[in-house]
Amino acid sequence: MLFKKIADNREDDSYATAMRRKRFGFFLELLAGLPRPLTILDVGGTQAFWERMAFVDEPGVNITVLNLDPQTVHHAGFISIIGDATDLSLFADDAFDVTFSNSVIEHVGDMAKQRRMAEEVVRVGRRYFVQTPNYYFPIEPHYLFPGFQWLPLETRAWLLHHYDLGWTKRKATREAARQSVAAVKLLRKKEVLALFPHANLYEEKVAGLTKSFVVYGGW
Repeated sequence: MLFKKIADNREDDSYATAMRRKRFGFFLELLAGLPRPLTILDVGGTQAFWERMAFVDEPGVNITVLNLDPQTVHHAGFISIIGDATDLSLFADDAFDVTFSNSVIEHVGDMAKQRRMAEEVVRVGRRYFVQTPNYYFPIEPHYLFPGFQWLPLETRAWLLHHYDLGWTKRKATREAARQSVAAVKLLRKKEVLALFPHANLYEEKVAGLTKSFVVYGGW
């Protein structure tokens, strides 16, 4: 399953958006050395993300947004494709100059599916840039609940069944809540490096703690 981005509905001036912009600045530094025309595959993304990063209508840049559901695109250079992050077989090897993914790999399923996504990201892009939250950061980034990811599954399901948590509205049934919390599998540093063994690693810090990991390669 590929995460249908909820985060892109947040307010532009939110702290989360500010963090994404800082991270995106690092991505732009990497892009700066690449010749145009340039093709980017955004795995699990939306055009709204690129709008918030003020990176639309860029001359010579074509961005393919791949998601489970069709995405609205109206800027030149954007196209939307329905697809699954764990199966990019519609694309040839090195089909894109850059494969980009922001907070998606923790939503695709178990470690086997995460490994498949990682392999596909590396396969279809000459370069890649993948971000994912850190399992050990004390504030869970989707539910905004301290230590939420460390609680037993049934405790997390009970909480989400009874309360709105972070960006997620309370679920009407216990089973729906259970499915929701079970669908998020945050990664540890060693797991990220195992998925992308040849990558460079950038650790995004908040108050000295690693909030998320960025792996990038091929640059």
